[in-house]
Amino acid sequence: MRTEIISENEYHTPEDTPRYLLDRMMFNSRIVFMYHFIKSIFRTRSEAYKGIYDTQHWIDSSHEIFTYIEQCGGKFHITGFDHLRNSQGPVVILSNHMSTLETMIFPGIIQPLKEVTFVVKDELVRHWAFGAVMRSRHPIVLSRSNPREDFRIVMDQGFESLKKGISVIIFPQSTRRIHFLASEFNSIGTKLAARAGVQVIPVAIKTDFWGNGKFTGYLGPLDRRKPIHIAFGSPINVSGNGKKEHQHMIDFIRNHLSLWDDTK
Repeated sequence: MRTEIISENEYHTPEDTPRYLLDRMMFNSRIVFMYHFIKSIFRTRSEAYKGIYDTQHWIDSSHEIFTYIEQCGGKFHITGFDHLRNSQGPVVILSNHMSTLETMIFPGIIQPLKEVTFVVKDELVRHWAFGAVMRSRHPIVLSRSNPREDFRIVMDQGFESLKKGISVIIFPQSTRRIHFLASEFNSIGTKLAARAGVQVIPVAIKTDFWGNGKFTGYLGPLDRRKPIHIAFGSPINVSGNGKKEHQHMIDFIRNHLSLWDDTK
């Protein structure tokens, strides 16, 4: 059964969410969270190699990470979810990319509503820990070394996915960034939506609760002072060359980040 984490338009982590006692005893370090996270990664990796890591497993393991985050002091604030829930057919979902967090929890909140896949870098499907799981989800894989070839792959494979009813999540930035730079947010998502005749949904995120590690980006520190913000925007149709709609994506993300910075 595909259980939804979010049943309303908004979700805010309850103030009385239980915390791991050991997490408190470890002086709010990352140790307890990383223990549970790594344990989950090894279990899902094993399931993927056995060929049993299906869509429900993907949702469940994402839910699990979501719960670990909350029980280690993370505070989610998710808004605009009805925009995704009420959208018709497959869509292209465009988000800024700040940390590992969104990659881990998007399947749990989006997949129960829409079949979805990611556009990812090839290093992720080859990663010793995440590769088997990611390959089992049939992502659209880019090299990030040949922009022209990557564009063709997204246009062809993304188009085929959307025609099959599978929504596509794209992080148009080339890598995770704490600070949003509009110049790095390319227009490939709006161009794909225009070609496939589907809508785009902008998503603004602020997920620096989970930092990027010095030696491995996936195991960075946790900053419990920073709330986790995710905002879904209204689906929009793309017309012409999509330039206006692409600017709308940028403005949506930039405006939300500015708002969250003012209210932190």
